[in-house]
Amino acid sequence: MTVARARSADRRPRVKAPAARRAPAKRRPSTLDSAIDQLPISRETLRRTGNWVLGGGVTVAIIAGLIAMGIPQMIGLLIADGIGNAGFKVRNVEILNRQQVDRDFVYDVAMRQQAKPMPLVDLDGTRAELMKLGWISDARVSRRLPDTLVVDIVERVPTAIWQYQHRLALIDKDGVVIGPVDDRVMPDLPVVVGPGANRRAGQLAALMSTAPSLKPLVTAASWQSGRRWDIIFQSGEKLMLPEGDDEAAKALAFFALEDRRAGLLGKGLVSIDMRDPTRIVARMSREPGSKIEAPPALSAKSVT
Repeated sequence: MTVARARSADRRPRVKAPAARRAPAKRRPSTLDSAIDQLPISRETLRRTGNWVLGGGVTVAIIAGLIAMGIPQMIGLLIADGIGNAGFKVRNVEILNRQQVDRDFVYDVAMRQQAKPMPLVDLDGTRAELMKLGWISDARVSRRLPDTLVVDIVERVPTAIWQYQHRLALIDKDGVVIGPVDDRVMPDLPVVVGPGANRRAGQLAALMSTAPSLKPLVTAASWQSGRRWDIIFQSGEKLMLPEGDDEAAKALAFFALEDRRAGLLGKGLVSIDMRDPTRIVARMSREPGSKIEAPPALSAKSVT
């Protein structure tokens, strides 16, 4: 009996011991993690920096939205209006260095800003309007608080009168047209005639400086075919100069020398042709004249 019980007891199913749990496999670090680990900055610092960048981006987005809605401009206008209400508005104009410029024109342009708050005055726009006047070479517009615009003008200096297409205009040394000329009140200035002659006014001034004795006797200079000058004197003679600055200067200097020696002007000559450097041809209005002696370099010469 005892043996049987032992066998029956041995027939009970055996309970297996629970299997030991395996440790989870370690995740391999990504390339990004490896790169971050190589940086001399802790992950916490990087996290804080990212938060600051994110916050800055949000702030920029908010500011951009406000600008798009025109909020800063509205605030600026309100501030400017407040300044204007405090008495800082355009009420006066001070014009400096004006001689020939129309005072009323300058005043009218400047006073277009009248009653505007000083911060809103368009200084560049006012200057651009002033520069449209031919007499003005340059202008500076500035504010003088509390209520004055100061306009400082640089005027052009007229050096000649340009006659073209039956019109007369004052020009400066650079040939810039200053304004029309009333032929009933002609200024005492030389006249340049012909297309493009205005742009040659400086060249003519340099040419006449080689013969200062003739300069006060010149009444006009005609620019011929875009190449050379004809000089017209008060006594009616026309001096036809050659092409080229140097050749023209030499011919004019020689003519001035001969005029001082023989008194060529006012003797009935109609024209003196010096276009050919080898000869001088003079034409009389009534009677043949005498020969005009040339320098040794001029071999052939004739007078008709």
